[in-house]
Amino acid sequence: MAWQDYCLIVAFFALVLIPAPWLGRFVHRAMEGERTWLKPILGPIEYGIYRCAGVTPEREQSWKQYAGSVLVFSALSLLTVFSLLIAQGALPLNPEGLPGLEWTLAFNTAASFMTNTNWQAYSGEASMSYLTQMAGLAVQNFVSPAVGLAVIVALARGITRRTAGTIGNFWVDLTRAVLYCLVPLSMILAFFLIWQGVPQSLDPYVHATTLEGQEQTIPLGPAASQIAIKQLGTNGGGFFGVNSAHPFENPTVWSNLFQLVSILLIPAALLFTFGHYVKDLRQSRALLASMLVVFVIGLGAALYAEHEPAPSYANLPIEQAGSLEGKESRFGVTASVLWAAATTAASNGSVNAMHDSLSPLAGMVAMFNMMLSEVIFGGVGAGLYGMLLFVMIAVFLAGLMIGRTPEYLGKKLEAREVRLLVATLVVMPIGVLVFCALAVSFASPASAISAPGPHGLSQVLYAYTSATANNGSAFGGFGANTPYHNLMQGLAILLGRFGYILPVLAIAGSLAAKTRSPLGPNSFPTHGPLFVTLLTLTILLVGGLTFLPALALGPLAEHFASAL
Repeated sequence: MAWQDYCLIVAFFALVLIPAPWLGRFVHRAMEGERTWLKPILGPIEYGIYRCAGVTPEREQSWKQYAGSVLVFSALSLLTVFSLLIAQGALPLNPEGLPGLEWTLAFNTAASFMTNTNWQAYSGEASMSYLTQMAGLAVQNFVSPAVGLAVIVALARGITRRTAGTIGNFWVDLTRAVLYCLVPLSMILAFFLIWQGVPQSLDPYVHATTLEGQEQTIPLGPAASQIAIKQLGTNGGGFFGVNSAHPFENPTVWSNLFQLVSILLIPAALLFTFGHYVKDLRQSRALLASMLVVFVIGLGAALYAEHEPAPSYANLPIEQAGSLEGKESRFGVTASVLWAAATTAASNGSVNAMHDSLSPLAGMVAMFNMMLSEVIFGGVGAGLYGMLLFVMIAVFLAGLMIGRTPEYLGKKLEAREVRLLVATLVVMPIGVLVFCALAVSFASPASAISAPGPHGLSQVLYAYTSATANNGSAFGGFGANTPYHNLMQGLAILLGRFGYILPVLAIAGSLAAKTRSPLGPNSFPTHGPLFVTLLTLTILLVGGLTFLPALALGPLAEHFASAL
């Protein structure tokens, strides 16, 4: 690695972590309706939305009402995007005359964008009209992370309130998340990307003749606005087919750095938002420390694997050893590996290199990040509530070891909460292992695999891991656009979203109804090095060992075979 590589890594961590405490406090104040510097500007708009929608901000909801609102809103989002995709060919703002999508692909895409997954079994510039990109996909890029943010805020209220029957109002939380958090940040990033050269236009595609006399179509469109929110909202759905490896989506090293930082910016800030809810920023620092430990270990392993040539190329210089294959040569190996680690640690499917070309160990790191339910920062809101589930599991295990009723921040975790925690532990194994086993057991779905042997298993394993973890990235060699995979991955996507949200809201409601016990000298501290160690081991053992046999048959087998 050169000195520029180390500078990139340091700049990345600095730009993610330094603003996090300030932004986390801002999000807390905004979500609780307190005065912020944006309140005088956006406050009238906020209350105008409530009047138009018939929402009473002061009327809070029980966890069942809150969950019902989430399901209703998600169902309406799914139906709206699905209808738009089917009818695209007959709708305006379609200068290229692109037809509507086949129904299984439309279902897969609608489910994907509604759940903040943004899995794409299509090429954006060849399949989506401007209207679809703006009114369908870009809108979901705002509201789907807002749902995740609303759910983590509801869980935080459940942990901190005493004998309460409500956890907030979903419609208010959704509005504030979009209006105060996502829109301002995405506007700033969009203007920056336009300055860097990302197109933002409604003009038709440009048809040109090359110097060799060949006809070339140069796609345009309202790209900058969608790219900004796809990164900040941990969405990841690319405007163009090859995503952030496309020079129109990611034209410069500066656009590459700030898009990369944007992926983890809000998830890191939400750790401090949670600390303000529980009035103990030590909890934020403990969660951040655990996330950073797992992230740095994975990043270090992936960088070593990509910079260390394969044994068969050991005598060649690094530029001839294959590490640049599938990478974006404008950015280099380190930038591509850092992006792969960040995007799979978050619920973000964007790529600036082809993950199918990663070395077996680097590809395994990307898969393992997602197999941990993407709790290493994770998606907006979703990563933190997934991490808090692991926190409660760690507290439960500590309680078993010392013979005490487990409690977290003064709230006892009893049989109901433990059953809900166990329910969340089976979501990833069902979506990944069961669905993957079905996909490789039948000839027709297995034909989507383009590579023989262990790498072929890695392709399908990665695809269903990405879907269930609501990530959206893919090994590029997997032919996912078939009716079988469109439907099965769509189901995995829905399972991965609501298999967590519904238990989380149920836990929030259950904890809100409990009396909060004062912390005493015998309480298990959840902010020191001991707890960080316990939490990290819980994530790696409980979250990771489930998938070790599958990883052994895929990327590990491929790695050891390449060493022979």
